[in-house]
Amino acid sequence: MNQILIRIEGFVVLALSAYFYLSSGYSWGLFLLLLLFPDIFMLGYAFNKKVGAYVYNLAHTFPIPLLLLLPGLAYSIDVLIMIGFIWTAHIGMDRMVGYGLKYETDFKETHIQRL
Repeated sequence: MNQILIRIEGFVVLALSAYFYLSSGYSWGLFLLLLLFPDIFMLGYAFNKKVGAYVYNLAHTFPIPLLLLLPGLAYSIDVLIMIGFIWTAHIGMDRMVGYGLKYETDFKETHIQRL
């Protein structure tokens, strides 16, 4: 049951992020181009599992994109708004398909399921 709720929540976050991004008049192409960019944080696994999990999880939780969105929306800074919505959409997409936060034991061990 929890997996289903997390996936539904991910879908809602993805849909709302995409909606607000696109309704702001930003480029679809740029959205699609940068949607997978936060996965670059998997490079932390080049060091070891502990560093990899920490860096990956840091990039796959909501505080950082929300910290970009808040001043972006408050001061109409388009680049912060765009990055914040794309990053939030990425996190939602990951949750929707079952990718979760990583445990230090293995990349395939997540808070949603074992991949």
